[in-house]
Amino acid sequence: MISFDKVSVSYDGGAHFAVHDLTLEIEDGQFVALVGASGCGKTSLLKTINRLHDPTSGSVRIDGEAGASDGPESLRRRIGYVFQGIGLFPHLTIAENIAITPKLLGWSEADRHSRVSELIDLVELPQEFAQRLPAQLSGGQQQRVGVARALAARPRILLMDEPFGALDPLTRESLGASCRKLHETLELTTMMVTHDVQEAILLANRIIVMQAGRIIADGSPQALLSSEQDPQVAELMGLPRRQAERVQALLDGRSS
Repeated sequence: MISFDKVSVSYDGGAHFAVHDLTLEIEDGQFVALVGASGCGKTSLLKTINRLHDPTSGSVRIDGEAGASDGPESLRRRIGYVFQGIGLFPHLTIAENIAITPKLLGWSEADRHSRVSELIDLVELPQEFAQRLPAQLSGGQQQRVGVARALAARPRILLMDEPFGALDPLTRESLGASCRKLHETLELTTMMVTHDVQEAILLANRIIVMQAGRIIADGSPQALLSSEQDPQVAELMGLPRRQAERVQALLDGRSS
């Protein structure tokens, strides 16, 4: 379980808060999507989990423990993190990129090789890609490598910060489906920041809507789509339906 207890995050000494007095629990095995307008605090909240940002006040606990006793680097090696920029090392092969964290953790060469091979299969890439450099792969293929690297040390928690934002729509849909499958197969707890409400609805089993550093809605996709709610939440959650209606109007030959 990931627990946030009265968590606030400020970057200017408390004049403004990216996250404000937020209390929240994420159960093991959930796939949670954080949605909301730019600047609402989604990424700031996500980064408190692996201590890329420490809370200004409050605490974040994983299974009752506040971080790692031997520092944030150790904690981050136990939590998978995928982000839009991918961040593969251009001078390292795909295999070497995936194996970075296991190598830092002291895995044997044989174990690293086995894990790389396993992960390349899991993210649905050809095995011959292992010896290629990142520049020899497409953007979508590179992001699959980024997912594999995040999972290399067998973390129980996977954090994703706009992981598909730079991809074309077809690649984005395919990779999103792959990540959902990995979530289920590996029994992960996944938290994903996304601006795409439709993506959140289709991938997550829980959606948290943030505004100005606070939670304004929290529930299953079905509940948030069908319940009475804050007008801003209704506007956000109704976007995919409105888009579908406009597409249907075009197919029917009607004007928008």
